[in-house]
Amino acid sequence: MSIDIARNVAVVRERIARACERAGRKPEEITLIAVSKTVDIARIEQAIAAGIEHFGENYYQEAREKIPCIQAPVHWHFIGHLQKNKVRGVVPLFEWIHTVDDEELAQEINRRAQAAGKRQRVLIEVNIAREPQKFGVLPEEALSLAERIATLPNVQLEGFMGMAPLVENAEQARPYFAELRRLFEQLPEAHRVHLSMGMTQDYGVAIEEGATMVRIGTAIFGPRA
Repeated sequence: MSIDIARNVAVVRERIARACERAGRKPEEITLIAVSKTVDIARIEQAIAAGIEHFGENYYQEAREKIPCIQAPVHWHFIGHLQKNKVRGVVPLFEWIHTVDDEELAQEINRRAQAAGKRQRVLIEVNIAREPQKFGVLPEEALSLAERIATLPNVQLEGFMGMAPLVENAEQARPYFAELRRLFEQLPEAHRVHLSMGMTQDYGVAIEEGATMVRIGTAIFGPRA
């Protein structure tokens, strides 16, 4: 069965608008990131034709093959777990890294960004679910890590990223998003720019709780093979 990506994008945008209306916000406040891991170039180009300007990739090896093939001026977000030995390749390809979770990784990003002549925009990944199998700094350590990362000259810290646990009902994710928003509100204003939270199953609730970026894969590209 073929996937109508343009229609899916329209449906997601409509749901974003409804969530914003419920929260007293404007849809323009929300950056829609289409998660394109395992998605081929043809379908990415369909999403671009439907107005998508931001894409999220999880794996460096896959992204380095795809990104150079996309000619459109879109924005690339690295949203997967980042190992230090991949930073050298990731920094030149991605405008954003959402998954910084320790100081050593941030220092390596700073070093590679300096070599590339850029300031790398980053978010700190917070393990709001407190699940041992997930990456991210624990909530109680997030603000002190932010203080240390903020001193790095070639890293531009712009907020937090988090994932709620997989739940049956999106409403069950609300307390996790609310906790991350409260942490985000404690950041200094210069670093309180973006709150990346909410995926296909829970992005409406995430927007109600203050998300400025949502990461949507399945609702745009369909189930992964």
